[in-house]
Amino acid sequence: MIKNEAIMKSKFHYRVMGWKVSAVVRFLLFFVFALVFYFALSGKLIPETYDITKGSISDRTIYAPRQIEDASETEKAKEEAASAVQPVYQVVSIRNGGIVDALFAKIQQINGDEDVSAADKVSIYRTVLPALVSDFEAGEVKGLISIGQYSDALLTEMQKRLNEQLYRIPEETFFKFPKLTQKDLTEMEPVAKDIVAKLMNDQIVDAQTARAKVAELVNSSSLSKAASREQVQEIVRASLTPNKFFDQRATDQARTDARENTKPVYINKNDILVQKGDVISDEIYQRLDRLDLLKSKANYWPELGLAILVLIIVALLFTYIRQNELAMYANNVPLLMLLLIYFLTIVAMKIVSMVQSLEYPFIGYIAPVAMGSVLITILINERMAYISALLFGVLSSIIFNLDHEQMFDFRFGLVFIVASYIAIFSIQRANRRATILRAGLLVSLFSAVSVAAIILLHDHSSKVQMMYTEGFAIAGGLLTAVLVIGLMPFFEASFGILSPLKLLELSNPNHPLLRKLLTETPGTYHHSVMVGNLSEAAAESIGADGLLCRVGSFYHDIGKTKRPSYFIENQTNIENPHDRIDPGLSKSIIIAHARDGVEMLKEYKIPKAIRDIAEQHHGTTLLQFFYHKAQKLREGTEGKPIKESDYRYFGPKAQTKESAIVGIADSVEAAVRSLRNPTIEQIDTMVQKIIKSRLDDGQFNECDLTLKELDIVGKTLKETLLGIFHSRIEYPPELNKNDELKGAKEA
Repeated sequence: MIKNEAIMKSKFHYRVMGWKVSAVVRFLLFFVFALVFYFALSGKLIPETYDITKGSISDRTIYAPRQIEDASETEKAKEEAASAVQPVYQVVSIRNGGIVDALFAKIQQINGDEDVSAADKVSIYRTVLPALVSDFEAGEVKGLISIGQYSDALLTEMQKRLNEQLYRIPEETFFKFPKLTQKDLTEMEPVAKDIVAKLMNDQIVDAQTARAKVAELVNSSSLSKAASREQVQEIVRASLTPNKFFDQRATDQARTDARENTKPVYINKNDILVQKGDVISDEIYQRLDRLDLLKSKANYWPELGLAILVLIIVALLFTYIRQNELAMYANNVPLLMLLLIYFLTIVAMKIVSMVQSLEYPFIGYIAPVAMGSVLITILINERMAYISALLFGVLSSIIFNLDHEQMFDFRFGLVFIVASYIAIFSIQRANRRATILRAGLLVSLFSAVSVAAIILLHDHSSKVQMMYTEGFAIAGGLLTAVLVIGLMPFFEASFGILSPLKLLELSNPNHPLLRKLLTETPGTYHHSVMVGNLSEAAAESIGADGLLCRVGSFYHDIGKTKRPSYFIENQTNIENPHDRIDPGLSKSIIIAHARDGVEMLKEYKIPKAIRDIAEQHHGTTLLQFFYHKAQKLREGTEGKPIKESDYRYFGPKAQTKESAIVGIADSVEAAVRSLRNPTIEQIDTMVQKIIKSRLDDGQFNECDLTLKELDIVGKTLKETLLGIFHSRIEYPPELNKNDELKGAKEA
């Protein structure tokens, strides 16, 4: 039964893990590399041509391979810009206050002539007042003509509008004017002038709109007599004129300027030139000819050349991985991650190249090419990053090349190789997110310096273009930092990678779980820190992940916070509760801390690698202290025999070197702290005994620790312990030495 379970487990493990070591999968991944390189470069290196004649129907959709000006669309855009120009108006100053003065002067003159009858006065008003207003306005226009400030067209428009909007005083008003006394006129004149001045302060296109406001303003004035208010309203309305006039010449000039300032319309790269089913007109044919898309026959030599180039690149990549014995040569997971990084970097380059043009070639420098090198350095290793930086430089020199007569533009390749190498140098010892930002700033700096050197060597750029080029180079470095910081969590979550940056974030004492461990179980917290120091040194001595061991140690006993008083390191000045309970219950409490810890770590979304350490650091070891205690209690009774399997941890056994090392360091630290004034010989004996005990118990059978590595781990632990151990509560003397050793950690 056990054998069948082992076989089933082995088959399941192969199904889950088989693809990670499969040679077929590895071949397919390198084939995908080749496809990515081919399609990334084909648009630049393979000129596409079409056998097309005028008047024929296109059997495909054709896209522009590069940018050219669209003459017809440019002209259309100019007309649209001109038609969008709003009419231009001029505000002209007219002395409307003078009209008011003239009207009141004429009324006073007519009313003051006692030889004229009231009926004759009405006739005079009917004739004189409208003519007075009209003559005054005409005089204003003549005055403007004399100073030559406005165009003839505008003055003609003014005269026309003034005549059209001349106010007709109602007939009944003429009968009321003779009744006005000198006192009435004296009160009315300043009110009328104030209202006219107020209304004429606004820009008036239609005088009727302003005249609609007169009644309200007059009624709110100081005039008390109704008759006076009525007469003032008519005088004010007659005095109001438009003061904003349409200027045809200025409007025409504005439309001309709009046409001239309209930027040319380009057929951009990848724009549709011909839709499938379109008839090839003369205009379309000329466009195709200008873009060198008309060829009598296809040429397949460029495809073959590109295929050979891609094979060289992939072969170089494969050979480098094999010769340097990188992990991805036998493990497809980092190879898949490398493929994804290459894909994202190339996509970023292609996106930037889509907005690059002959007019703005410097846009290419904003591409975050160094992003790929930084991600490879952090997530894989720096050796792979160096060769990748060279490949990215080659790819960028092709992708950003705008000269169709040449295959490479060395300027982009040089700048991006420099940027990538600077990024690798500055990110090798990344210990916080700010390190990535610093790397981005260095990339910006050295990219700008490299671009400056290229510009000075060529000396073809204007100052404005130099500033733009430098600006885009600097922006490229900052964009690199932003994208790396944004993509890191994706790779960490998708591939289960614990980067040094993530591990250092988790080691922050302010993390909620570590604060909980410190405040609720200070003894366990101190123990965990000591285990972290031990395991880190031991792991680094055999080339394992020391930082993972340290951080995993911080969290490995987090389950003890569920029942802190049942663990001896937290029993300061209190009675040991295990003295009062059954060893079976004690066993259940002690064993549960591993399972409880995993559940808490899952709740706080702690990465799996750390959860595995918490779950596996005890493996399936035996709780000897409580097992022997249970056996002693059974002596002399007829109860069921005590099974050793009932007093073992649930496991699983350590699956990685890191889990095994933390487990050893955990037991060693607890055991050594239980000794009083230990000697070097005692420490050496204790370490060797713990390692041998676990080895004999088969706890390392499922991880790849070798005997040589175990020996190195033991020596490193002994050396590290000499400087960090402290006294710990000893167990009762009646326990034999081996029980004392085991019980110290178990409780």
